[in-house]
Amino acid sequence: MFARLGKLTLFGGLAALLSLVVAVLIAMASLPGYEELKSSPYGQMVRVRAADGTVIVSLGPSYGDWLPYDRIPSKMVDAMVAVEDRRFYMHPGIDPIGIARSTWVRIERGHWAQGGSTITQQIARNIFLTNTRTFGRKFREMILAMAMERKFSKRQILELYLNRVYFGGGAYGIDAASRKFFGHPGDRLTLSEAAIIAGLVKAPSRYSPTADAEAAISRAQVVIDVMREAGKISAAEAAAADPSEVKLAPEPKQNSVRYFTDWALAQLDTLVDETIEPIDVWTTLDLRMQRAADAAIKANAPPGTQGALVALDRDGAVRAMVGGKDYVSSIYNRATQSVRQPGSAFKLFVYLAALESGLKPDDPVVDEPISIDGWSPRNSSGRFSGQIDVRTAFAFSINTVAAKLGAQVGFASVADMARRFGITTPVNTHPSMVLGTSDVRLIDMTRAFAAVARKGIAVVPYGILKVTTAKGELLYENQVDDSRVLVAPWVAAETTDLLQTAVNTGTGRAAQIGRPVAGKTGTTSSNKDGWFLGFSSGITTGVWMGRDDARPVAGLQGGRAPAQAFADFMRVAVAKRPIEPFETEVTLPEWQLEPDDEAYYGTPDEAYVDENGMPLNPPPADEIPTPPATGEEDYPAPANLDQRWLDGVLGRERRPAQDTRPSQ
Repeated sequence: MFARLGKLTLFGGLAALLSLVVAVLIAMASLPGYEELKSSPYGQMVRVRAADGTVIVSLGPSYGDWLPYDRIPSKMVDAMVAVEDRRFYMHPGIDPIGIARSTWVRIERGHWAQGGSTITQQIARNIFLTNTRTFGRKFREMILAMAMERKFSKRQILELYLNRVYFGGGAYGIDAASRKFFGHPGDRLTLSEAAIIAGLVKAPSRYSPTADAEAAISRAQVVIDVMREAGKISAAEAAAADPSEVKLAPEPKQNSVRYFTDWALAQLDTLVDETIEPIDVWTTLDLRMQRAADAAIKANAPPGTQGALVALDRDGAVRAMVGGKDYVSSIYNRATQSVRQPGSAFKLFVYLAALESGLKPDDPVVDEPISIDGWSPRNSSGRFSGQIDVRTAFAFSINTVAAKLGAQVGFASVADMARRFGITTPVNTHPSMVLGTSDVRLIDMTRAFAAVARKGIAVVPYGILKVTTAKGELLYENQVDDSRVLVAPWVAAETTDLLQTAVNTGTGRAAQIGRPVAGKTGTTSSNKDGWFLGFSSGITTGVWMGRDDARPVAGLQGGRAPAQAFADFMRVAVAKRPIEPFETEVTLPEWQLEPDDEAYYGTPDEAYVDENGMPLNPPPADEIPTPPATGEEDYPAPANLDQRWLDGVLGRERRPAQDTRPSQ
């Protein structure tokens, strides 16, 4: 019984071994020659173009000279072998000890946590296979590695590996990596520099010295310790090496365009399957608008704060995107990644829900104390204005009225409206949500305002117009969807009416640019965040400002710096576009039709409002600030709104109210 089982096992083992040998021989016969391997593609070249065809970024492999084995510093070879494949000179392409160790860790932890690939396996995978983690791919990798060991010498394999391995930042090979990180050729690497480069292979982005110097130094020290343990360097050499003293080459300057390209190119994998042939990515970015957006954020964001801006064309095309003041110091995109409270800008969804339920801009509402489930919102003035109309309540961002409307239509309905208009972050349904207590993204809020500007049709932001090969073959072309209607056109029109009034007379007056503008400010508690979102002449723009650590910023209010940044940008963005009156156009006074200083910043009829949009008594003429203020001053508030003045500024005839009750 046991003898028969032993024979079966022996024959089975011999058959498996014979099959393995045959597979290796077949693979060896199919392998290209060494010179052909040296010249095979490194990676895909990607050229990113602006809307006018200008190449704004070229991404893909960068590589220096091919270094023959004799020109590669011995410390570089020793470092790579020590940290990546200590038994490289002893195994036939696969390392049984490494495979056994990796498998045992897999059994213990329930997932693959430790690689067992040799240097030869890595180069086989990089040239011939993909990085997918399947047993089939792993088996083919092993066969190819053993075939390569049979066909090429150890020196050839090391030369191929060190000239082809990816070190991050687009650099393939040690010469390209040395030039990128240290500014000199790869044949002049020191021990510390070699240790830094060898440490990159495990995780190029995590250990990049330009991205995280501390992590790179720590990893390099591990490499040096491993080299000492392997006997490749002496204890004295290890002690003398100091990766922290290595001088890095200065990084080339990057501008704010990279915020946009990082966001747009992240979507590329879902749009095209081509991963080898060079491609051109044609984007929606308008370079003139992008420069204006960058300048507007840098000029207006208060010291110590960050700023972000997104500008969408009427179909959702992203024309400008700024994710922060400086891409080099922070690649974090606050326009697409950051989630912050929007403050009163969120009232857009409250009023959308209310208008959809039948409320009209002229309907009367009452600004008075209110309590909802124990929550009592207040106006920053500490006073209440009594009966006003919906348009006025929105223009001056009155909290009590927003709370009443939220309660009437239902807080769940307001949350549903926000999600309907593209808010992708969680929205709570506590009563205070009407004042913008749920975190949102700037790009989501901007698309919501863009949908209002588009008369209620959904807007999906996109940055890639089309993708072509270098030869001009079309691989992908964006198709705009006009079919999804979010609200009826009349709801969008009435909302535009409210938004235009907020800019003409309310909290958003600093956003005036001499042509019709509709928009809304947002300021969170303790002035942690300032927002302005609005649209004019087919361009919708959202601006956010604040600190990354969410600490208060003195004087930061949506109607000040963010609204001013909006105006600075939009004057450039729409300068070459025709003036487009809104269908719900409000008749503006003559003094508001031209963008001069007097029109923007001070006339005897100027209304002053506090941080929450409550109107305030104007100061004496000799106390008006110079340069003029942006529309939200800190003066004592009157007890009531001057409704007659508001009607006069808007060019409206006063109609007697037929029903003094708030609409249901």
